[in-house]
Amino acid sequence: MSRATRARTVSAFATGIAMVAIGVLHFVNPTPFERIVPPWLPAAKALVYLSGVAEIALGAGLFSERTRRWAAWGLVALYVAVFPANVHMALHRVSLVQGEPPPPDWALYARLPLQALLIANAVWLAQRQAPSKQR
Repeated sequence: MSRATRARTVSAFATGIAMVAIGVLHFVNPTPFERIVPPWLPAAKALVYLSGVAEIALGAGLFSERTRRWAAWGLVALYVAVFPANVHMALHRVSLVQGEPPPPDWALYARLPLQALLIANAVWLAQRQAPSKQR
């Protein structure tokens, strides 16, 4: 296995584990996720559950080479879809817990370029790999 293949596999599994874990959190504790849904979007709780299902399914899809490409492209779409929530959270200094202060401004705004890195990683995972040569 080449270094590039190994790196892509490690990234796919790490991303998959993170996405499944975050998706599960959408069901275990949906309130923080509901709080960051912009008010102009309807049915915040339903959107949180829908995005949780998507995160679990797409994260799990990264574990298999057969589904990895489609799952990675799905994550690109998901990251774009949830970006307005991150912008809303930063612009309006949304607290994740009622009565608690919001995260520091640097953390709120750091989430925005982080989204670009997540998208870049998903695009990289979605690229077709050249067949490896046997030694």
